[in-house]
Amino acid sequence: MTVVTMRSRLTEADIRALVKGASDEDRGQAAFKICRTIDHSDLSDEDRAHAQAILQMMVADAAVAVRRAMALALKNSPRLPRDMAVKLANDLDSVALPILQHSPVLSDVDLIEILRAAGPSKQVAIAARPSLSTAVTGVIADIGASVALERALANDNAQFDQNGLNVAIGRVGERPALLETMVRRKTLPVTISERLVSMVSGELFDHLVNNHALPPQLAIDLASTARERATLDLVEQAMRQSDVGRFVQQLNLAGRITPSLIMRAVCQGYVGFVEHAVAELSGLPHHRVWLMIHDSGPLGLKTVFERAGLPGRMFPPFRAAIDLYHQMDRSADTSVEDRERFRQLMIERVLTLFQNIPREDLDYLLEKLDAASARPMRAAV
Repeated sequence: MTVVTMRSRLTEADIRALVKGASDEDRGQAAFKICRTIDHSDLSDEDRAHAQAILQMMVADAAVAVRRAMALALKNSPRLPRDMAVKLANDLDSVALPILQHSPVLSDVDLIEILRAAGPSKQVAIAARPSLSTAVTGVIADIGASVALERALANDNAQFDQNGLNVAIGRVGERPALLETMVRRKTLPVTISERLVSMVSGELFDHLVNNHALPPQLAIDLASTARERATLDLVEQAMRQSDVGRFVQQLNLAGRITPSLIMRAVCQGYVGFVEHAVAELSGLPHHRVWLMIHDSGPLGLKTVFERAGLPGRMFPPFRAAIDLYHQMDRSADTSVEDRERFRQLMIERVLTLFQNIPREDLDYLLEKLDAASARPMRAAV
């Protein structure tokens, strides 16, 4: 984009204001408009060279207003040359923060170098980026200001490896809010959840064990206490595990695979758990149990049910629940299925069939239904 081409897109006043504006604010407004025009125009190689020359003038401008306008206009632009982005990122906070928080052209190496030299405000801006690699979060955990570490932990798009989270746990003493922020992350490694369980109490404890995967034995131990249903649902805990089969195996070794637990699972739509539980009790491989439950005609389910040693009086509601699951599964578009609505419908339709289920388990299912009804339904996407 030559100056002549720019004049066809901008007014003479814009060009004049950039070079000889009456005030820094006027020059900043002109710089913002010119940067947006450059960013949104199709450029030839020759035009791009001219545009970069104009940007070089702006990034070296003595007026903070001009440099800040450039940073704001190009903070999300992949067209901002990397060397200019780095220069802006090392500028005054008013100029640097938009680039540090948003610019896609800064590399991990750039971010780490800035983190090591920057103050808390710049570190916080980096911690709030739309995505962060474990290399960057590792440095934040190691040498970043505690406020920056808290911001990174609150950013679920910031990826932490186990080492970074362990370092963060070690810094809880300098900023107690780190503990709650970590507990409330969307996902945590099992080993980190295990460490945190002994560090939190009350509502944070409940949130941790109800929203993150725990080591099998720890989950079983917690579920064995008087707080079982208020604190931990073994079925839901199993479905958070990366290896559901292993978790179910541990439940069986502890004698926790009961008929009512299996019925709870099928009622909530956790048929994957049911498959593994029935496989564990029957001694059959999972793939064979899957076929018998889903794809072997009317006798397959009854055969594997009996092979698992489940009580005959519970087969009718079990059969009805599996049939309902298949009906809903066939009619559902899996790309838009609302999981919460699926579970609510399953519970609503199956509860009437549980004539022989223990009272405490019926109460549990009713509580689940009430909780699902109280939550606003997510719109299908």
